[in-house]
Amino acid sequence: MVPTGGRTSGVLPYEEMKTRMDKTVGVLAIQGDFERHIYQLGLVGARPVEVRLPGDLDKLDALILPGGESTTINIMIDRFDLRELLVRFGRSKPVFGTCAGMIMLAKKIENNTSNVNALGLLDIDVDRNGYGRQVHSWEDKVDADLAGQKAKLTATFIRAPRVTRVGPEIATLASWRNDPVLIRQNRLLAASFHAELDDDTTLLEYFLTRV
Repeated sequence: MVPTGGRTSGVLPYEEMKTRMDKTVGVLAIQGDFERHIYQLGLVGARPVEVRLPGDLDKLDALILPGGESTTINIMIDRFDLRELLVRFGRSKPVFGTCAGMIMLAKKIENNTSNVNALGLLDIDVDRNGYGRQVHSWEDKVDADLAGQKAKLTATFIRAPRVTRVGPEIATLASWRNDPVLIRQNRLLAASFHAELDDDTTLLEYFLTRV
């Protein structure tokens, strides 16, 4: 299957890219917009798995933590005994967090009035809803550097976290008004925005082939 996004097909030979896309990717499916991530994974030919229980993490090549309500995600992670397993997974395999997923990956959460217990895998501090509430949501284009390839991504910011500190191992791949909004730390990728709401699979392809 040729990925319909097709944005990175010029970066890797097609057969190599096809092999790298042929992965089993879990999507945390306890709350949030996990269905859009599953849809995009289908577009690029990966095998999506909905993750709700500890056993669902077995034999995954990578994991996506979707956007949603971080307070609810935090509660449900503990309710289904996923916390320790998610931390262990993120220390050894690729994880991509978007919006609330970025919050859950962070080391510290500012203005944490809901007492969300982040996983602490990513050396960043974030301000929950740092750009305002849902009524302040907006869409914009951001310029990203994805493994040396320039990409213009459609970024939708919905109650988006604002990155207030980045550690020394963090690479900023895209910024919005000088704020880091797409970052990478080794096998961890995180975005303040939603890219999965569009059919453009550029960012997902980067995660699957380069991270």
